Amino acid sequence: MNKVVLVTGANSGIGLALCERILSQDTEGLQLCLACRNMRRAQAARCALLSSHPAAQVALLQMDTSSISSVLAAAQEVKLRYNRLDYLYLNAGIMPNPQFDVKGFFKGLFSSHIITMFATGEGILTQKDCVTPDGLQQVFETNLFGHFLLIRELEPLLCHAGRTSQLIWTSSSNAHRSAFKLEDMQHQRGTQPYSSSKYASDLLSLALNTHYNKQGLYSSVICPGFVMTNLTYSILPSFPAFLWTLLMPVFWLIRMFTNTFTLTPYNGAEALFWLFKQKPESLDPQAKYHSLTSGLGNNYTQPRKMDIDLETSDALYEKLWQLESEVRKKLKEKQKVCRSSAGPGSS
Repeated sequence: MNKVVLVTGANSGIGLALCERILSQDTEGLQLCLACRNMRRAQAARCALLSSHPAAQVALLQMDTSSISSVLAAAQEVKLRYNRLDYLYLNAGIMPNPQFDVKGFFKGLFSSHIITMFATGEGILTQKDCVTPDGLQQVFETNLFGHFLLIRELEPLLCHAGRTSQLIWTSSSNAHRSAFKLEDMQHQRGTQPYSSSKYASDLLSLALNTHYNKQGLYSSVICPGFVMTNLTYSILPSFPAFLWTLLMPVFWLIRMFTNTFTLTPYNGAEALFWLFKQKPESLDPQAKYHSLTSGLGNNYTQPRKMDIDLETSDALYEKLWQLESEVRKKLKEKQKVCRSSAGPGSS
């Protein structure tokens, strides 16, 4: 079988831009799978890709990383379709109910911290999380645990002797150590679940390398920079559309002074695409690969050391593994109850 690439959250934004860039480089001998929650949008994305690359092999997979049953069903489907998986892009993510500090925004707009504020959301963003039907914090399950469970389920396709596979996480410059607590890895008691989940993905990537490199599986982390996507627009739901239009010249001006303002999904996908072309053995497991755009609009990728340590990453891996065991046990008990309620002879 030819190389297989699976991208979560592929129906828009950076995920879709990545798919377009991959197909622009190589359509022959490549199978691309878009794993999305909304199949109507996924179908529209597939049609857009095929209109540009009619010979491409583009498949759809329904998966919601905020649902354990959805992840398990999707993983089972992947194992039925393919006998290998060369690239798994862990790109799906949410920032629900963002609370925007207008006063902090305008204060930062006229301060020396303006670039940091836009690039990381520091000082202007908090979120209100909620609990999923699985009993887990929504941001934690969507951005981190759902992907962890997917990796664990797809081990038979990802780990093969004599062949390498890559896990590539879409992280953020908003991934702050201060937002993450190991004893509260789901961030139940905080107001920055997005930042916590992204820092946790940085830690997990390092731990995955420790546990899987000998089996040919490598993990890397990227930061897309400041990109105008649906997630970005949702941060200011009360702001009229014209305000974004007014701010765009400011953003383009700021890009003359900082390379983190990638602005477009195409530019933001630069590091994701760059990693597609690299030998995973040559990559630094403690680096985050940043998509950067110069003031003249030239895209490039640059590694920067992450603020992580091996001890914490291994401890997080163990806690996720324990949670996985608990989740699977509860799922089996639930299925057992359902079968008992159905009674004998039920279909």
